[in-house]
Amino acid sequence: MIYLDNSATTFPKPTEVYDFMNHFYRTHGVNPGRSGFDAAIETGELVSDTRKMLTQLFNGGSDYNRLTFSYNATDSLNIIIQGIVEKGMHVITTMLEHNSVLRPLYCLEQQGLIEVTYLPFDERGYVNPDDVKKSIKSNTKLMVCTHCSNVIGTIQPLAEIGKICKENGLIFVVDGSQGAGAVDMDMEKNGIDVYVFTGHKCLMGPTGIGGSYVREGITIHHTRYGGTGVRSAVPGHLDEYPYRLETGTLNLLGVAGLNAGVKWITQKGIMNIHNEEMKLWKKLRDGISAIEGVKIYCATSTENQNPVLSFNINGFDAGDVGTMLDVDYDIACRTGLQCAPKVHMGIGSFDLHGTVRLSIGAFNTEAEIDTAIQAVKEIAAIKN
Repeated sequence: MIYLDNSATTFPKPTEVYDFMNHFYRTHGVNPGRSGFDAAIETGELVSDTRKMLTQLFNGGSDYNRLTFSYNATDSLNIIIQGIVEKGMHVITTMLEHNSVLRPLYCLEQQGLIEVTYLPFDERGYVNPDDVKKSIKSNTKLMVCTHCSNVIGTIQPLAEIGKICKENGLIFVVDGSQGAGAVDMDMEKNGIDVYVFTGHKCLMGPTGIGGSYVREGITIHHTRYGGTGVRSAVPGHLDEYPYRLETGTLNLLGVAGLNAGVKWITQKGIMNIHNEEMKLWKKLRDGISAIEGVKIYCATSTENQNPVLSFNINGFDAGDVGTMLDVDYDIACRTGLQCAPKVHMGIGSFDLHGTVRLSIGAFNTEAEIDTAIQAVKEIAAIKN
C-alpha cells in the first residue's frame, strides 16, 4: 500500500514508537500518581517527562503542569471552548476550521449562548488578519483558529492574528491538530493562549492521546469532574493544573507512545522532516497540476504550506476517484469533505462532494509520488 492519508493519521509510526510502547506497557502498565510503589513512581515520571517535552516543544511557558492530556484534539477543543465561553459572548473563528471547532461553536450558538463570526480565506487559502480586527465587537472575547488547514494545507498567519488578539484582550486558541510536530511552534512568539494538539498525526504517537497547553492567566472553567488520585477528601474538582483539566486514569499507553514519538521527531528535526516532505509535495503538485482535466486547490506556494494536496478530476466524483486509487493502484487517500465543510464552500468543491486529498508523511518516497501522479493521469484519461 502507498499511504497518502497522513493528515488523517501518520502511518506507519517509527519503529521506536512501537517498541517503546510494547516494552513500557509490559513493565510499567500501572496507574501513575495513585500509589507509592516503584513502578507507579516511574510511570508518573514518564508522564511528567512527556509534559515537559511538549511544553518545551511548543514554548508554552515555565509550568509544564499546564500541559494536560485528553483523548485527542477534538476532546481538548471541547474542554477548552466550553470552559471559556460565557453567555452573551461573541466568538471569531474561520471558514478553514475542522468540525472539532465548528460543531462545538455551532451547538453553543444554537443554545443561544454565543454569537459566532466565520472569517473567509483568500484564493490562496489564508485568513487576512485585518478581518479579525474588523470583526471585533464589544463582547468579543475569543478567537479560535486552525494552525494549518487539513484540506488545503495552508499554515495561517498566527503571529499577526495573535498580536491583534493581545491588543484587543481576546483569548487566542489555536487548533494545532495539523501543525503540532509538522512545523515549529512557538506559543510565546505567536501570542497563543491555548494550543491544542493531537498525538497521532505529526507527533508520531498513537491514536487516543492529545491535549492542550494553557498559558498562565487564562481561565478554563470546569466542565468535567472526577477522580484525580490526590486530595480525594475535597468534594469539588481540583482547580490546580494538571488536575483541573484531567479526570480519571490517563491513557498511559498513549502517553508512552507520544513520548517516543516526540523524541523521534526532535532527533530528526521537525523542519528537516517538513522540508523533505515539501520536496515530495512540490513534485506531486507539479505532476498532478499538469494533467489535463485536473483541478487543484490553493496549492500556490511551498511557503507557509504543509504537504497536503486537494484536487478533483473533471467528470468524476471525488469518492469514485478515491475508490479507483485504492482498488486499482493500492493508494490510500481521503475523499469527501474531510470534516471541514466550510473550507469546501470557500474553494467551490462543496457541491462536488469535496475533493481527493493526498497528504504526505515522513516515510513516503519519490517512487511513491511518481506512482500517484501516474495513477491520477491514467484515471483522468478515461474522461478527458
